[in-house]
Amino acid sequence: MFEKRKVLSYKYDDALEVLDYNEDKLRLLLEFAVLRENGAYLELDDQFLQFFEQILEVNEEINVSYITENLQTIKQNIIYYLKENSESRKYNYLRQVKSALRKTGIIAIRNVVDLKRNIDNTFKNEPNYKIKKAKLEHLDIKRNDIATLVTLTDNLVAGDEEQTFFKTASDEELQRIINALRGQLNFCRHNLIDIQKQIIEFLNRLKYQSGLLEKIRQLKYLKDQFELKSKTNIVKLLLTDHALVYEPNPAYSLKLSLDQLQSDDEALDAIKKVVSRNKTGNRSVIQLSDNNLSDYLQLDIEEVEQINLEAVKNSFLAGSNNLFDFLQTYDFGKPVSFEECLTIYCQLISQYDLQFRLTGDYQTRQNTEYLLIYPL
Repeated sequence: MFEKRKVLSYKYDDALEVLDYNEDKLRLLLEFAVLRENGAYLELDDQFLQFFEQILEVNEEINVSYITENLQTIKQNIIYYLKENSESRKYNYLRQVKSALRKTGIIAIRNVVDLKRNIDNTFKNEPNYKIKKAKLEHLDIKRNDIATLVTLTDNLVAGDEEQTFFKTASDEELQRIINALRGQLNFCRHNLIDIQKQIIEFLNRLKYQSGLLEKIRQLKYLKDQFELKSKTNIVKLLLTDHALVYEPNPAYSLKLSLDQLQSDDEALDAIKKVVSRNKTGNRSVIQLSDNNLSDYLQLDIEEVEQINLEAVKNSFLAGSNNLFDFLQTYDFGKPVSFEECLTIYCQLISQYDLQFRLTGDYQTRQNTEYLLIYPL
């Protein structure tokens, strides 16, 4: 179930099959709240889901509140330590400070690793441009929050604010924890700088790809309207562009020396191999066709029904429904299958996309996901 945690259709019967159809085990898991039942589907409880994600280091949520809570715990226990007179209670507060310092370094590194993985997954796997940009900007805010908390932790350990505690309570274990924490903070700081550069690079790529896609759409529209040469200077640009990619591939013929061919036995053996490989044997006689071609000159007329895309477009612009639902109810004068409707949908977008309003929302019909498009 953890492997399929992102699939919202894990059925009760699927869980029974995994448990060898032992329904008592499944009921126990539901009673102890390890699983939650949602109609005909099952879900892994959030606490266990979060536990597995943290242990397996596949967490996608960047939570900086843990570091803030640990910093508050450290400061509070330092205050309690300085005000306490009992040595046994002082040691208890010191032990809690050590534990919080260890947790702070581990949580900081885990957040940095999760942040880097989420940035890569967002840029590579998110199909929607607007959502991808918004997610990257949100992750950049998370990066700034982690960097701020790393700085606060470093100031807490190395600053003058709590030096009284670190001087009076210093022992070998505490010093080792502080040195390890400083190394972990340096690791986080250097990786956060690389992450910031990566986010800037990804955002610049998105901006460039968006502009390039818009230009390609405009060129495609002009090409479909046969106005590319009249409304652009593409011919002039192509004539002045002498890039190597436009040049034909050169072919260099290899001419052998006649003296070598006449005197070298190896060259003679190579020629014989080429001749034997290309030898086809007896030539077949080509049969001539009959001179009477009257049967082939008969005119056969075939009528092909075509859909007037211009008329469909004008009817769509006159309404307010989205394009795909409009095509489902439009009267084409003949029955149109679902696949033909998809083809018309794509043809209209490729030819008249500048006259449509393309949203970022999607719907699914018959296992086919399509974009919601409305008239301008």
